[in-house]
Amino acid sequence: MNEKNHLFSNHALKMLLIPLIVEQFLTSLMGTADSMMVSNVGSAAISAVSLVDSINILVIQAFAALSAGGTIVCSQYIGQKNIEKATESARQLLLAVASISVLVTAICLSFRTPLLRLVFGKVDAEVMEASEIYFFFTALSFPFIALYNAGASVYRAQGDSATPLRISVVANGLNIIGNAVLIFVFHMGVAGAAIATLGSRVFSSVVVLSFLRSPKNKIAVKDYWSIRPDGKQIGMIMKIGIPSGVENSMFQFGKLAIQSTVSTMGTVAIAAQAMTNILENLNGIAGIGIGIGLMTVVGECMGAKRKDEAVYYVKKLTLIAEVVVTVCCLGIFLLTKPITILGGMEPESASLCLYMMGWITVIKPLVWTGAFIPAYGLRAAGDVKFSMIISCLTMWFCRVSLCIFLSRHFGMGPMAVWIGMFSDWTLRGIFFGARFHSRKWLEKKVIQ
Repeated sequence: MNEKNHLFSNHALKMLLIPLIVEQFLTSLMGTADSMMVSNVGSAAISAVSLVDSINILVIQAFAALSAGGTIVCSQYIGQKNIEKATESARQLLLAVASISVLVTAICLSFRTPLLRLVFGKVDAEVMEASEIYFFFTALSFPFIALYNAGASVYRAQGDSATPLRISVVANGLNIIGNAVLIFVFHMGVAGAAIATLGSRVFSSVVVLSFLRSPKNKIAVKDYWSIRPDGKQIGMIMKIGIPSGVENSMFQFGKLAIQSTVSTMGTVAIAAQAMTNILENLNGIAGIGIGIGLMTVVGECMGAKRKDEAVYYVKKLTLIAEVVVTVCCLGIFLLTKPITILGGMEPESASLCLYMMGWITVIKPLVWTGAFIPAYGLRAAGDVKFSMIISCLTMWFCRVSLCIFLSRHFGMGPMAVWIGMFSDWTLRGIFFGARFHSRKWLEKKVIQ
C-alpha cells in the first residue's frame, strides 16, 4: 500500500506510540516504587495495601475499559471528520464516567468494612484496620482516576498521547514525593500512602480537564456543568466499554484465583512467583502501549471507511510489537539475575525465578503478540463480544483451571502458573488470528 495516502504516517505513528509506551513503563515503575516505600511501614501496612489494591485494580480497570470505549467512539467520529459528534461523545464519556465512579465510591465507602471482610475473610485485626484506612482514601480517589482516564482517552482518540504522558509523569512524581513526606516525615503509615495517591489523582483529573478546554484541541470540551445525558451516545460507549470491562474484570478475578493457589506453595515459590510476575509485566508493557495506540489508529480507519488500512495497520503494529516485545524479553532476562541479587532474594527463590524467566523469554515472543495486539484492533472496530468471550474462556480453562490442576495433582509449583499462561496465550493467538483473517470484525458498526 502507498504510505503517502495513509491516515497515519510513520512519523504520526511514532508520535502516538512512543509516549504510550513510556507512560506504561513509568506507571509500572512508579507502582513498584510506591509499594517499596509502603513496605518500610511494616508487614501489616504492606499486607493491607496489597489486599486493598486487588480490589482497587478491579474497579480502576473497569473504568479504563469504559474510557477505551470512549476512545473508540471518538476516534471513529474523527475518522468521519465529524468533530461535533466526537466532541459530544467526549462530553458524554466524561458524564458517564463521573456518574458511575461517584456511585461506586458511595457504595465502597458505605460498605467498606463488610466488603473487606467478605473479600478477605479473617485477617489480623491490625491488617484489617490498616485496610479500612487505605480503602477509605483510595475509594475517594475513584472519581478522579476515572475522570483522568476518560480525559486521557479523549486525547489519545485525537492522536495526542504526549499530553497524558506529561500529566502522568508529574502526577506520579507528586505521588512519590507525597509518600516520602507523609510516611517518613509525618509517620502517617498507610494513611499517608493513600492520601498521597488521592492527591496525585485529584491533580491528574483537574489538569486533564483543564487542558481539554483548550480550543487548540481537535476535541475541545467546555462548560462541564452544562453536560446533559444523551442516551444514544452513552449507549454506544457502553456497548464497547461494558464487554471490555467484563473482560478486564475477569482477568483480575483470575489473577486472584492464581494468587490463592500460589500462596499454598511455600515461601520460596511465593517469592519467586512475585518477582517473576513483576519482570514479566515489564517485558510486555511496551507491547500493551502499542495495543492501546492501535485502538486509535483502527478506530479512525473504520470511521473513515478505510477498512483495508485498518487491516494494514493491525498487521504493521503487530509486527512492530513483536520486535519490541522480543527485545524487551531479552533485555529483562539479562537483568533478572542482577535484580534478584539487588532485591536480596534467597538463592533458591532467585534460581526458580531465573528458570521461569528463561521459559518466558523463549515462549512469550512466539505467542504473546498474536494473542493480544490484534485483539486491540478488533475491539476498535466494535468486535468486543468475541474478544470478551474468547479471553474469558481461555483464561478460566487454561490460565486458572490448568494451573490449579497441574499444581495440585502434579506438584509442579509456580511453573504450573506459566504453563497455564502459555496455553492461554497460544489459544488466544489461534482464535484471534482466525478471527482477524476471517475479516468478520470489519463488518461491525460502532457509529452510524
